Amino acid sequence: MSSWRSGSFTFGTPVSGSSVREVIASYRRAQYLAAGSTVASVSDDSDEIDEEAQFGSPFEDLEEEEEDLQTPTIPSSQNDVFVDQFQWDDFDNTQTTGEPPSVSFAPRRDRRPAAHEGTPLLKSGSSRLSSSGTHIASAPSEGPSYGLHDPGGASHAGSGVRHLSTTSKAESRHHIGGQSTFGQTLFNSIAILLGIGMLSEPLAFAYAGWIAGTILIILYGFISCYTAKLLAHIILADPRLRSYADVGRKAFGPKSTVIISIMFCLELFAVSVILVTLYADSLHAIIPKYTSDTYKIWGLLLLIPMVFLPLSLLSYTSILGIMSTIMMVVVILYDGLSKADAPGSLRTPAETSFTISSWPNLGIAYGLFMAGFSGHAVIPSLARDMVNPEEFDTMIDWAFLVATTIYALIGYVGYLMFGSNVSDEISMDLLKTPGYNPTLNQAVLWMLVISPLSKFALTTQPLNAVLEVLIGLESAAASPEDMAIKMSTPVPWSFKSLLSRLQRIFVTIASVAVSIAVPEFSALMAFLGSFSAFMICIIGPVAAKVAIERKCGIVDGLILGTGIVMASWGTVAAFLIA
Repeated sequence: MSSWRSGSFTFGTPVSGSSVREVIASYRRAQYLAAGSTVASVSDDSDEIDEEAQFGSPFEDLEEEEEDLQTPTIPSSQNDVFVDQFQWDDFDNTQTTGEPPSVSFAPRRDRRPAAHEGTPLLKSGSSRLSSSGTHIASAPSEGPSYGLHDPGGASHAGSGVRHLSTTSKAESRHHIGGQSTFGQTLFNSIAILLGIGMLSEPLAFAYAGWIAGTILIILYGFISCYTAKLLAHIILADPRLRSYADVGRKAFGPKSTVIISIMFCLELFAVSVILVTLYADSLHAIIPKYTSDTYKIWGLLLLIPMVFLPLSLLSYTSILGIMSTIMMVVVILYDGLSKADAPGSLRTPAETSFTISSWPNLGIAYGLFMAGFSGHAVIPSLARDMVNPEEFDTMIDWAFLVATTIYALIGYVGYLMFGSNVSDEISMDLLKTPGYNPTLNQAVLWMLVISPLSKFALTTQPLNAVLEVLIGLESAAASPEDMAIKMSTPVPWSFKSLLSRLQRIFVTIASVAVSIAVPEFSALMAFLGSFSAFMICIIGPVAAKVAIERKCGIVDGLILGTGIVMASWGTVAAFLIA
């Protein structure tokens, strides 16, 4: 088969992910990791492990000549995972040096998998999982330093193995590749970034105007890409880190994991409410005989049973979201070009403005623009799952370029078509504006009915898992992969499982109740962007970098200050219109 290569992105080869089956499998794995990343490390409990015994002395056996590593002997236990839990509270590499703490560590040599262990998520040669949820890492090889270095230059070798010579230790770097290729990870990243936030982009431009709107969407895309790289660099430089919560734990201590988990809960709950609102508004636009609130209540008949479906089945439903996104982009462009007269025509644009409509509305625009870039919770897992993690920077540059371009395109087109009269969801304008193809637009609206219903259970799955850990119904998992497997495993009947089922029903009813109480789609999206997205995607990663390096550059300080101001401004504005 012929192939075409552009940089690191190879098309048409057996390993490029050109197979549809491989792409779908990679995307489903990304959904597993996305779900698991939210709940991994939610507990601040960790096994008490002597770090010297775990990693070995950094200076012993330096005089040994280079020789092959023997198979390490590591005691097997239920907590024996790819990145073993260690005593975070006791870890402080600044005690013997005045230099900033390190975010780069040499790899631990992990045990080889036992013969009975399976690999439900990842193939051999990558970070793998046993049938019991145990991680087994492949042998490390040379990898990138990502510009983050250990000031002490200490290299930690695994307990129970022969140590490398001085030369070998200097050359050894941590690199554990995953299973997804460059193209597959790029597809997964774009699919995660693109979503329902696209529907409110025209309204954001109506509030901010052409000048401020263009500046904001480009600025947010650039900064979000930068912070995604920060997370990946921290994760890939330290083999012990697996999730977003691990980054927070390393930067701010074990207590931060609970705060991060609560923030994730708020974000996921807000998304679940938005999905209910989108489903009901779309169905009301198609069948206006009943109100949106009526459809929201009727939706419980479908939503409650779906929250009990396993993750292995729910991961397929995300494909509907991709299809609805593609259809929406195509239909909006087709409608705008096919209609000759205003409103809703690109050939006869509506009246627009170069300046902001009002200062409160500018705060709403902050959140609406930022909501589209809220995918950082899964960034660490995507980086770990790449075959060549050193290509992550190039991959994420392309992902954010594509996402920002599509968001800007829909914002421009929607604003030109409807001007300041654009609805909270541009999909509503497609059906109520005369002159369009009703069959085509109804098909898109039906996708926006089915897709939110199918994605609701997938969105609330990690939310329910976090709540179960926080209230003591379940124990925390050590890594995103462990949590993903746990959520896919049937739970035997018990009193705790009964409480867990009641909790899931309560969360579903609460999502519908909040959607009825706050029916404004724009207010919900603005809160999601202003509070959750700013905190998780902008402020959190930069603050973690500053805390780990114990220094704050001018650019990072400017991003932090501006992010806090915009997040506060947008959150207050979202509550005011709600």
